[in-house]
Amino acid sequence: MSGRALLMWDEAVTKYDFGASHPMDPVRLALTMGLVRAYGLDREVDVVAGKPAGESTLRLVHREDYVAAVRSASGNPGAADPSYGLGTTDDPAFEGMHEVSALIAGQSVGAAEAVWRGEAPHAVNFAGGLHHAMPGAASGFCIYNDASLAIARLLELGAERVAYVDVDVHHGDGVQAAFWDDPRVLTISLHEHPRMLFPGTGWPEETGGPGEAEGSSVNVALPAGTGDEGWLRAFHAVVPELLADFRPQALVTQHGADTHFEDPLAHLAVSLDAQRLVQEACHALAHEHVEDGRWVALGGGGYAVVDVVPRSWTHLVGIAAHAPVDPESLIPSSWRDEAYARTRQLGPGRMTDGRTPTWRSWEDGYDPADRLDQAVLATRRAVFPLRGLLP
Repeated sequence: MSGRALLMWDEAVTKYDFGASHPMDPVRLALTMGLVRAYGLDREVDVVAGKPAGESTLRLVHREDYVAAVRSASGNPGAADPSYGLGTTDDPAFEGMHEVSALIAGQSVGAAEAVWRGEAPHAVNFAGGLHHAMPGAASGFCIYNDASLAIARLLELGAERVAYVDVDVHHGDGVQAAFWDDPRVLTISLHEHPRMLFPGTGWPEETGGPGEAEGSSVNVALPAGTGDEGWLRAFHAVVPELLADFRPQALVTQHGADTHFEDPLAHLAVSLDAQRLVQEACHALAHEHVEDGRWVALGGGGYAVVDVVPRSWTHLVGIAAHAPVDPESLIPSSWRDEAYARTRQLGPGRMTDGRTPTWRSWEDGYDPADRLDQAVLATRRAVFPLRGLLP
């Protein structure tokens, strides 16, 4: 196995563009790659432009009629069929939508293939993580579900156990739905409580389909306002123990940056520093519990497109490359100039929010009156006994 990680990148992914008024501004992708280059991380990884996902690959997850509807809307946006979630406020149709969505999906599938075949230990596609798309519908800014497609490709290649960990502020509903009845896939999602936020799913009681898949879906519904200490406590109270038990042959993680306290679309209060610690934890867990350390890391949500997203995902690339960026480092002025030229916003000065997050281990006990601990305990009680673990 090569010791170098892969970074999936093609400038064409910035064509994933729902329009000027849409919060999912593709400038976040361009600025992330610009920051990766400013830190020289493109020399620490193998940068690969993957192939777009073809029809047979897309149909590993998506229905044939849905793919046809995306193709049709891509050629004629004005005729998009809203019954497929296309041409809506969340998912406006745009010319070339199928092509760029298939490219992003192909990047994640290519990352999974390379990691499975031993061509690289880790692979990153920060343009991916579009976890809301359903087999037959677009949803939540997501056309094709590249995370599900990557997992489905791993199964097709022979993987018997794949773990998916999603720390986006929104529930990873599309990935859960794709593998609801498949015990070969363990999906774990930490997200803001569904009572407060789209898509309204991800309750602790959602534990997988009846029969062998019970206990294969794990949901931690976090109270609004959860900050660094609670977010890290919840992650470490659930994820490591489940991965140690499941012993996955590949780990796919989704790192939406919209948990951040500056994000305009949600209500958690997590810092960049805590996001980096979870990225580091996922990397360490891959090496500790995953066969050959196979790790595919994806992007996701994140709508503070200058101040947060590029820094968060640049840290992710550095961690996957075994060349982590010093949080205290001054961000190169060349990148700050680029950010201002593109957005007329002043970019951040350092790769940190100035936080030093800590958290209490679950093994030290819990407070039954604490809302965060109540959320964690609800998840552990719902899922752990189904997997033969103590809640």
